[in-house]
Amino acid sequence: MSALKRKRGGKGPGGKSKKVKLVENGNEPKTTETEQNKEISVPAPVSMGKWKNKERVLVFSSRGINFRTRHLMQDLRTMMPHTKADTKMDRKDKLFVINEVCEIKNCNKCLFFEAKKKQDLYMWVANVPHGPSAKFLVQNVHTLAELKMTGNCLKGSRPLLSFDPQFDKEPHYALLKELFIQTFSTPQYHPRSQPFVDHVFTFTITDNRIWFRNYQIIEEDASMVEIGPRFVLNLIKIFQGSFGGPTLFENPHFESPNTRRRVIRLATASKLREKQMVKELQKLKRTENKEVVTRDVTDDVFATPAEERPVHIELEAPAAKVVKKNKHKAFKRQRMQKNAY
Repeated sequence: MSALKRKRGGKGPGGKSKKVKLVENGNEPKTTETEQNKEISVPAPVSMGKWKNKERVLVFSSRGINFRTRHLMQDLRTMMPHTKADTKMDRKDKLFVINEVCEIKNCNKCLFFEAKKKQDLYMWVANVPHGPSAKFLVQNVHTLAELKMTGNCLKGSRPLLSFDPQFDKEPHYALLKELFIQTFSTPQYHPRSQPFVDHVFTFTITDNRIWFRNYQIIEEDASMVEIGPRFVLNLIKIFQGSFGGPTLFENPHFESPNTRRRVIRLATASKLREKQMVKELQKLKRTENKEVVTRDVTDDVFATPAEERPVHIELEAPAAKVVKKNKHKAFKRQRMQKNAY
């Protein structure tokens, strides 16, 4: 008995089994045109480059997010073909667990959406596992399905990244720029990407916030139409490590949502308190005893001082006035008498 046994299926020790075609009368089989059309031909790849940049981004969230955040995550996964998904993380787990999840998923970047109080959304952008990482407050979220913009782009195409000139002026913005480039840019020759560039990711700094927009390039003269989604990132802190560590930068202009809601509540309460005080003053005025006014103050308004004149009393009747007759009527009467004769 030989040492090398033949495996099941007709495979030898070093080769693959070949399928035997039955031939009638010893002639070779003939292929017809219909059989040639049924054959599936795999086209050659568009580019013969090698995939070297093995950036992989893990996009997931914590429990308690709303539908808008869920749609935003799905839009980011659609736009970025080098992303991976995972189940929602429990609120009780600490953020350092994310480093282990990224290691299991073989990801070196992470976009983590953290929901608090079912109304505040925070986003972590981290370089796993050595850092740095940045924490943002996400505001004014509008998803692809909600915007209904006219722009469109090929799924999986590589985007251009456009940054505000202010990113190069301050060091913390320069760090965020490099973090965004490594996270949002699709690696060249990625298996799930398309070799086309037909849309632009813009990061603009206005009002101490970072505004994200996605535009389609429709003409060669760089005319663009917005696709979506859109959101605003309000920077909170930049940490040296991944999801923690020493603080490299803290935004002095940041106001937490709790503080903002508290200020709004206090302003509303002060308005209500002021209205209540006005009502109480009106009630007090109504209940007070009214003073009886014996003398009218406005009586002396029209009293004007004048010189006193002596009173003259006439004892005799005035002389009768002589009434002169109208001469014109007398002449008219005389003419009428003459005409009568």
